[in-house]
Amino acid sequence: MEPWEMREWYADYLDACNRHDFDAIRSFVAPGVRRAHLPGGADAWVSDMADLFHAFPDWRWRRIQLVVEDDRLAAHLRGSGTHLGVFRGVAPTRRHANVAQFAMYRVTNGRIAEFSGSADEVELLAQLTGTDR
Repeated sequence: MEPWEMREWYADYLDACNRHDFDAIRSFVAPGVRRAHLPGGADAWVSDMADLFHAFPDWRWRRIQLVVEDDRLAAHLRGSGTHLGVFRGVAPTRRHANVAQFAMYRVTNGRIAEFSGSADEVELLAQLTGTDR
């Protein structure tokens, strides 16, 4: 894909995520996607998204910056939502959380083949529990 196509592709992917459309999300992810320090595969990817969306039904990402180089994307995002379901063992707090996220993707044949990044889960849990990190 050309850089402008990658940008449009990522905008479509982020839109699918923000709509919580699991079928559409799955269409952007390779079946054998590799994820640094996380279980691989599209099923694990969608399951993690489902856990997040269950705990934060209004969760949305806002793109801050996107860098495209060859078959790779680097994204700086802000993720936010209201904690209304159990997340990582923390009962619903009704607190609004807002965290920075950084992601690196390698895209092959229009699908995410590799992912690494920081979702700063420590910061997210600190916001839910009201503790300092």
